[in-house]
Amino acid sequence: MTDVAAIQEYLTHLAPPALAESWDNVGLLTGDQNQPVSRILTCLTLTPDVAAEAIAENADLIISHHPILFRPIQQITSNTVEGKMLLALIQAEISVYSPHTSYDSAEQGINWQLAQLLGLEDIGILRPLNSTAEPELPEQGAGRFGSLPAEFTLAQVNQLIKQALKIDALQFVGDPGLKVQRVGIACGAAAEFLKDAHQHDCQVLLTGEARFHACLEARALGMGLILPGHYATERPAMEQMAHLLQQQFPKLTTWASQKETDPLQWDCDGE
Repeated sequence: MTDVAAIQEYLTHLAPPALAESWDNVGLLTGDQNQPVSRILTCLTLTPDVAAEAIAENADLIISHHPILFRPIQQITSNTVEGKMLLALIQAEISVYSPHTSYDSAEQGINWQLAQLLGLEDIGILRPLNSTAEPELPEQGAGRFGSLPAEFTLAQVNQLIKQALKIDALQFVGDPGLKVQRVGIACGAAAEFLKDAHQHDCQVLLTGEARFHACLEARALGMGLILPGHYATERPAMEQMAHLLQQQFPKLTTWASQKETDPLQWDCDGE
């Protein structure tokens, strides 16, 4: 029998909680470690439609990249959307685990996966962990950077990223003709890594989304900033998470949510 504790042990090896940012809320967020598990659903964000899918498909465990209960709450009632969802999951005895920034920064986590997807070489870490503070995790940390196999223009890198992430459109900052070979990567909403990427001689930073002033900062630094969307940079890794779990626990049924979609829509043809 596989229980929640066994899945948790695997996940803490895949994405060590010590890699999580100090402000984050990672780990087992609801549930019983001794609960048997036969069906696991993975998702980027646990929303009411994803929760309904998990209940309908008799999932025992949801692995949601973005944490629920991210901010302290004083009540769990049916009067709020989140409270109603949590009550339904608890009543269905579905546990919830979130790896979040520990999976972003893991040795083969989201940022590493994006670097691999783009074919980057000589991959390094944008913001290494303090090895004194975390001696059990040497040479690990947040963000990645690496070199493309040849020099491209920013416009060509945009096309490469659209193809790799299977999207039709993205936002970007910078001269389309900017020469690019070194790329920084920080998934989600992580434009705060601009200066780290600049210090590693990157001509461009790939992240999901950024605030207006971060875009101005990129322009002032003479860097490109590529923004394909929060969902596009992180959802594929939760599909990969389902694949990894299926390999590790072949007797279980594991799948990435079929109901989850990007809340943002892109008007690509002006209609």
